Amino acid sequence: MQDILRAEPLLLLGLVAIVGFYFGRAAKLARLPSLIGFMILGVLLGPSAFGYFHEGNLESLTFITEMALGFVAFSIGAELNLRSLRHLGKGIVSVILAESLAAFIIVTAVVYLITRSWPAALLFGAVAPASAPAGTVAVIQEYKAKGSLTTALYAVVGFDDGLAILIFGFAAALARRILLGSTLGAISAHQSVFAAMWEPTLEIVGSLLVGAALGFVFCLLVGKLHAGRDMLIMAFGMVLVATGVSLHFGLSLILTNMAVGFVLTNTRRESFVRRATDPLREIMPLLFILFFCLAGAHLRLSELPKLGAVGLAYILARSFGKIGGSRLGGALGRIEPKMKKWIGPGILSQAGVAIGLSLIISTEFTHLSRTPEVATAVSRYAAANPGASLLTYSPLAIGAAIITVITATSVIFEIVGPILTKIALTKAGEIGKQDCA
Repeated sequence: MQDILRAEPLLLLGLVAIVGFYFGRAAKLARLPSLIGFMILGVLLGPSAFGYFHEGNLESLTFITEMALGFVAFSIGAELNLRSLRHLGKGIVSVILAESLAAFIIVTAVVYLITRSWPAALLFGAVAPASAPAGTVAVIQEYKAKGSLTTALYAVVGFDDGLAILIFGFAAALARRILLGSTLGAISAHQSVFAAMWEPTLEIVGSLLVGAALGFVFCLLVGKLHAGRDMLIMAFGMVLVATGVSLHFGLSLILTNMAVGFVLTNTRRESFVRRATDPLREIMPLLFILFFCLAGAHLRLSELPKLGAVGLAYILARSFGKIGGSRLGGALGRIEPKMKKWIGPGILSQAGVAIGLSLIISTEFTHLSRTPEVATAVSRYAAANPGASLLTYSPLAIGAAIITVITATSVIFEIVGPILTKIALTKAGEIGKQDCA
């Protein structure tokens, strides 16, 4: 039976959908979000336990994760109605800026105090602002949350990934320049900070422009449709198109699909938007089961013991930055008290985007360490400074530390984050008592 399950992904996915349903029910009985049950099932089926999911079939099922993220992003965009955002006021902008910058600054400072390495500190700080929108959106939709905090959470998790990409572009370029220019002895950094910022800026602008264009096409296609089934076909197809275009051209699939939903909700009447998006809500619970089970299968519990002081510091510093920054931004923006108090705990989830950024760092720094001039400089520096930490001068060590710590801490943030989102929405009075049971 084990060989059949490992060889037949469709059979395995079918069982995941059926068994995952009951794992989700069990999680709800324990007063936890259903996605915690889905992730536990994924861990049990993945390499950390029984191994039914392995590197081969996980790689072949990547499209499910990408498709689910596309639908999540489309749903976020469809909730970002400008009228609702104006009602929240400019305060939401200050919250997004404050929580992202606070996470970056605090994580950078704390990691530097531990490692005494500015390149490592900047790179850990660069990854910290990224959130995982899927966890937050799944909790909101499962408990049918409604209210100002719910709208604010949609806005924050929708926009802070774009800001995170910009921060990452700047910080990664600066870290590379410090490492090559100072620590290794004035080797040319090959790329200026400005030049390195150009690529993420193009990614963000390109994603929003392509998404906006596809959004207008989508509105034209569904303009005269009325049946929910017809709307579902068009919305499903457009999300796949937007996701495929993003992947092909190296754009952000989250920002592209979010722009499609944003154009829809801000150019059509609310009743029309509901007709276009409600059918998608019927299939999203299934996508959430598959997505979070696959996310659980990717988690390596064996990585947890490798956290060490840097990992623990990263968890605490990022949490403090997100929560404290949200409160500071809320105070500066004069948003209502319940939003100021509970936005931070609602956005702590971290997974896909952060792991993707850490993978970029690991890949680039591994390649960097293999260039002859850098390899020579590293050897000379190590010989001249035998007591120096590898994180102060070795691109290979820095890349390995980033991918290990971020992967391991994502296990914790993906479990704790949705639980805190539910608590935040409950305390804010935006989840009815019948939905908490």
